Amino acid sequence: MSAEDSTPAAAGSTAEASGPRPEPLRFFGTTWLHHDRGYTARRIAVAVGSLATAGASCLVLRLAYQGLRIAAIGGFVTVLMVAMFALCSAMAFRHTRAGFTSRPDPERQASLRGLLAVGFVGSLLAYFLRSLTEAPGETLHREEYEEARKQYEKRTSRRSGNPKNRRRVQ
Repeated sequence: MSAEDSTPAAAGSTAEASGPRPEPLRFFGTTWLHHDRGYTARRIAVAVGSLATAGASCLVLRLAYQGLRIAAIGGFVTVLMVAMFALCSAMAFRHTRAGFTSRPDPERQASLRGLLAVGFVGSLLAYFLRSLTEAPGETLHREEYEEARKQYEKRTSRRSGNPKNRRRVQ
């Protein structure tokens, strides 16, 4: 949730605007909440874009592979490079996919930054597959938002108004 979870709504705004605000998702903003304002079109664009980027990335990796073959550095180094990209892509796919359903540990995320950079194709493919069913990260954000709304409703329902305005019984 955003840092402004429980800030009061601005003057003149609706009652729905008070309370916690949904955290925006990359490429989607807050359209994931009600699936409005071009949510479907954005999902299609994200799916096509991530798949096209993954395809272009594979082409670049193919050119790098051909460069190694032309340099004739040996079969062992070529096999190591292919295995490295395959393993890093598989690990990045798994890590990215897990990040859509739970918040990753910041320390672990920092330690895996290099691996995720090498395995960028796996991350792009995970993004593509998730965008076929929902906005990537929507489930996690929706659960957090609903929990924050429940907590907000629980906090505000206990209050019965301004205590200063209560009548004193004598």
